[in-house]
Amino acid sequence: MEKKLFPELLKPEYWGRILKIKRYRLNYQGINGQLERTWSKGGFSSNKEKGIYKTNLGVLNRGVMLNPNLYLAFQNRKDAEIAFTQTLCLCRNEDLIFPESLEEIEDDKFDEINGFELIFTEAESGFKVGHNRFENASEMFGELKVFGNPIRT
Repeated sequence: MEKKLFPELLKPEYWGRILKIKRYRLNYQGINGQLERTWSKGGFSSNKEKGIYKTNLGVLNRGVMLNPNLYLAFQNRKDAEIAFTQTLCLCRNEDLIFPESLEEIEDDKFDEINGFELIFTEAESGFKVGHNRFENASEMFGELKVFGNPIRT
């Protein structure tokens, strides 16, 4: 997300580091279970065994957040203003995130926003959250912190 908002951070010397987005908070109004058809990495295949067609299709029940709010915190106003002029697209579900307001608040006020936040950690203190495509797919670890109730009423 940070690399989309600030494309100058795509240079190799910035890979693997988060420099502009200092904190974030995500909350939502509910979760909707949606069915999604999928197949293995090799692509779709089918065959016939004992008169029955079999495929490698599967069905997942994926939870999708309803009306999510994403709050981003930056170290300085200039970075916040640059981010505020842009729209983010979460390509997996083709969801768009539009900026709504730009506010300057203190750190302790930001901690009062209900929601959750992933804090990146070392392997010993966190759980595996993915692989860093900018550093030879090295493992990434984090800790999920929940502030208040992440479900808005």
